[in-house]
Amino acid sequence: QLQLEESGGGLVQPGGSLRLSCVASGVNLERNNIGWFRQAPGKEREGVSTISASDGSTAYADSVRGRFTISRDNAKDTVYLQMNSLKPQDTAVYSCAVQGNTRRYGYEATPPPPQLFDNWGQGTRVTVSS
Repeated sequence: QLQLEESGGGLVQPGGSLRLSCVASGVNLERNNIGWFRQAPGKEREGVSTISASDGSTAYADSVRGRFTISRDNAKDTVYLQMNSLKPQDTAVYSCAVQGNTRRYGYEATPPPPQLFDNWGQGTRVTVSS
């Protein structure tokens, strides 16, 4: 059974860092792209970052580019999201999901829309506040 489980959220001060983890079971990370998304209260879900299964190329939302880094460890079935220089506007529930292809991302690519992903995890809450 395919399942994704996120962890690593919490309360952090502006300028701080967090590392989120997305542990995948029942899904081959070498054959499926994984994406991180977030949803703030009263707002629609938005793509944060995605990573290609085929070549490890990445895509980032413009609002997080240069601050967030996505990576994966296939041996641990885990995709990470390192978040640095956090801002109050990064406050949201962060979720990971699977895209059933191995699309590669070009230079300064942005994540595909969440409608193209499925098998969502429950999410982990990130609060950036002083």
